[in-house]
Amino acid sequence: MGKKVCILTSVHLPFDTRIFHKQAKSLVTAGYDVTLIAQHDKDEVVDRIKIISLPKAKNRFWRMVGTWRVFKLAYGQRAEVYHFHDPELLPVGLFLKLLKRGKVIYDVHEDYPKEILTKYWLPSISRKPLSCLFNFIEKSASCRLDFIIAVTDGLRAEFKKGKRATVRNYPILEDIQPERRFELQNPSLIYAGSLTEIRGIGEIVQAMEHVDPSKNIKLILCGTFSPESYEQKVRRLKGFEKVEYVEWVKQEEVWLKLSHATIGIVCFHPTLNHINSMPNKLFEYMAAGLPVIASNFPLWKEIIEGDNCGLTVNPLDPSEIARAIEYLLEHPDEARRMGENGRKAVIEKYNWETESKLLLRVYDDLLKEGR
Repeated sequence: MGKKVCILTSVHLPFDTRIFHKQAKSLVTAGYDVTLIAQHDKDEVVDRIKIISLPKAKNRFWRMVGTWRVFKLAYGQRAEVYHFHDPELLPVGLFLKLLKRGKVIYDVHEDYPKEILTKYWLPSISRKPLSCLFNFIEKSASCRLDFIIAVTDGLRAEFKKGKRATVRNYPILEDIQPERRFELQNPSLIYAGSLTEIRGIGEIVQAMEHVDPSKNIKLILCGTFSPESYEQKVRRLKGFEKVEYVEWVKQEEVWLKLSHATIGIVCFHPTLNHINSMPNKLFEYMAAGLPVIASNFPLWKEIIEGDNCGLTVNPLDPSEIARAIEYLLEHPDEARRMGENGRKAVIEKYNWETESKLLLRVYDDLLKEGR
């Protein structure tokens, strides 16, 4: 039996793509004995990964209370490495570091201090003070742990102290569907992911009003609206007449949807947390061979223009988004080449297989320190 790893999350589902399908599976393949503590309806073993179930929290308050249960379950594991994925588990990570002999890793998915500034459910007057307070807590706590893994270079740079590495959220090559052709019969624009205001869903739907009706294109929204009131707001937009709404589906079904689409779109608003992000869906569109339309953030432009795989637009301007849609439909040969370029770039460099080597190197170096 290999070195024992305990992965912890109180927020994500057990079969989260980054946590389960990428990291946990890579560790198991490399010979590690992996246990995952996550919200689930039963204890079970899936793909050689032992899942220990947490009760599903009814709300944020009970999820925070449940961190004690996460600690209790993790403490019972004799792991060489404890790897947690949620900022609310920072106290758990600190106690494990203090009381257990294993190494502790904090995996940072988002710039949480900046994300607090966009939380609709927090009173606006409280967001800045809470953001500053959390930033202090996160940075002070994380530097006492053994390692910080961040999803982007920009996010890694926010942590000035402690050992750090970037392990990006690129697609798994095995998931990539067979190569397809850019088709104009029954064209569709697809967005797959969380359907929230700051992810630009309203502007994308409004853009459908501006697209020439003769293009006969529909928009596929694949995901879950949050909050529910935002769904009603979007449904009232005229462009929603051209929308096919598909609620959240499994990752393999998302790939199937992408394989039948014409263009992929990701037009996040220019919030502090988005500008330096690298959304997984961007690379999934590229992997599927779709030309992409994306926000004109400098980092995103560098990728899209550098690999000539799509167009960038002002995400707050529906008419500009519409013009980009029309351009790709009116230039099918160029759009087809963009899709092919994006797919090639993923196969050659933007894939999980390259990133998994970085993850395993982090583990190897940590465990060598303990010898």
